Amino acid sequence: MQETKTDEITLQVQLIIAALNEEEGIGATIAEMKDTLGDILTLVVDGKSKDRTAELAKNMGANVIYQDEKGKGDAFAKALEHLDPVAKYIILTDADYTYPAEYVPDMIKILDGNPEVGMVCGNRFNGHVEKEALHRVFHVGNKMIAFAHRLLNDVELEDPLTGLRVIRIDALRGWQIKSKGFDIEVELNNYVQRKGYVIKEILIDYRARVGKKKLKARDGFVIFKRILKDAFF
Repeated sequence: MQETKTDEITLQVQLIIAALNEEEGIGATIAEMKDTLGDILTLVVDGKSKDRTAELAKNMGANVIYQDEKGKGDAFAKALEHLDPVAKYIILTDADYTYPAEYVPDMIKILDGNPEVGMVCGNRFNGHVEKEALHRVFHVGNKMIAFAHRLLNDVELEDPLTGLRVIRIDALRGWQIKSKGFDIEVELNNYVQRKGYVIKEILIDYRARVGKKKLKARDGFVIFKRILKDAFF
């Protein structure tokens, strides 16, 4: 496959990051993406952080907007109102410097070469995971969610909750987001597939987060509830 040049990537993608009190990781996350992809358009959706997250993101050249409510799902709904009309793809990543940017060019190449693919996801579970990056309870929980997602929604992903994704903007047209929190990932998976697109995974490494972890074990119940709602309602 022909190599995707950095200047071509810069013109066709928009980086979107949802952030809440991530002053320790936001700068490094944006800097690594720009080092890898060039001076890409960056949108940070801030959940009314009480630290310097928004300030640091602006210093890195990001456009910062603020959530009306709370949660990752609400942040993504806000981001959809501010998509670049020129961009073909959006990149989603977390603000805590866990996801290496080096994989994103290959993810874009997959979309460029396969119009039937609507989304490419980074799969953490067959790559190198740092010892402190993914505790056993979250590993087991993710496997259970993957099983339920496959059984009830017919979505075949090893890592359905990954935070690193590249998505074809056309695959998101008309989406009325229902999720407010971390259940946004399974709703996104289901929506893209129902639109008739294929979802691909690539193996990635995963680093220990910088700063305090937001995802709690109880969020797993919210995610399972979303899987059930998408299956039966």
